Amino acid sequence: MCKKFLSFLFSIIWIGMIAASSLAESTTYEEDDLLIEEIMEEQLPSDAPSIYESDGSILLTISCTGDFTIGGDSRKKTNIFENELNAQGGDLNFTMRNIRDVLLADDMTLVNFEGTLTESTYVPSNKKDNQFLFSAPPSYVSMLSENGIECVSLENNHIMDHGEEVYEETKQTLRDAGIVYSNSTEMGIYEVKGIQIAMLSYLCIDRYESLWDKVPADIRAAKEKYPLVIVSFHWGNEKDYSPTANQIKMGRLAVDSGADLVIGHHSHRMNPIEEYNGVYICYSLGNFCFSGNNRPSDMNSYIFQIRYRVKDGAVTSKGFRIIPIRISSRTDRNDFIPTVIDKGSTIDSILNTLKENGRKLEYAVPDYPLEWK
Repeated sequence: MCKKFLSFLFSIIWIGMIAASSLAESTTYEEDDLLIEEIMEEQLPSDAPSIYESDGSILLTISCTGDFTIGGDSRKKTNIFENELNAQGGDLNFTMRNIRDVLLADDMTLVNFEGTLTESTYVPSNKKDNQFLFSAPPSYVSMLSENGIECVSLENNHIMDHGEEVYEETKQTLRDAGIVYSNSTEMGIYEVKGIQIAMLSYLCIDRYESLWDKVPADIRAAKEKYPLVIVSFHWGNEKDYSPTANQIKMGRLAVDSGADLVIGHHSHRMNPIEEYNGVYICYSLGNFCFSGNNRPSDMNSYIFQIRYRVKDGAVTSKGFRIIPIRISSRTDRNDFIPTVIDKGSTIDSILNTLKENGRKLEYAVPDYPLEWK
């Protein structure tokens, strides 16, 4: 009798425990759901802008500029960049003062970083007679990271000014600052609004023969994995306003291999733009922030901006515009402060220069819009 009673009592207790457990479990799930909703509301406020357009697509705005060179030559007694920095009260962000809002308003900015970030004064034996050996302290990387410059190409004729060890130091400094870089052996990947953008860059000067096969292979491999592929070339002749035959051949080869945008630099001068098979080739974006010369003979340049619409894995170009700039806020000398040009006659001069030097290009764009169409 006692065993039957104890068995009955145990059954009642067991059933109660199961019911209580089920109720507690249900209550816990409901509380968790409420907690998750509260967290999501905190992280995504009701007025947070959506990354999606009305048709469900994602719109990306990308800015590209030419040579970004800061610092000076440690072998020389006079450092024109440091002198200007001191005159600006030591504010490391002085260079981007007049252009920062433009770069912060886009989704990605890509520049050609031509120089090194180091305190080293080491000079490789093959650089003894080089005209310039650019270097800036590693802390100067904030000129990029604090002013909306997220990506750099590192293939140019000054990135090795202080040798392999300093090159590795420069790359590490960029990584530590969150700057994505690319070179001929390392593809850069930048992600924005959930879209991954691949970047490749190459130094072409006297190296075309070694790149005719490599570049197409690299681009095809990148295009298999990423929806957008941007290729940067350091090429051409200094002070030339139009591309060489090799530049044209390489630029179009990059497009035929799958590049979505081709960007060029090195000539320190503006070059025209082609639209080849629906893809823009910017043969040279000239200078941007350039401490290599305090009185360049031509201080006009431009920022190239392009928009892409991404939907269901498909990428569509939505056109481009240019933003005419001077690489200096002054007209008498270069103070390394890129500044948007608002003078109509100067803008007209830039547009005429681009159009005139594009006359011999088969696929030159007919117009250079200043606003989005």
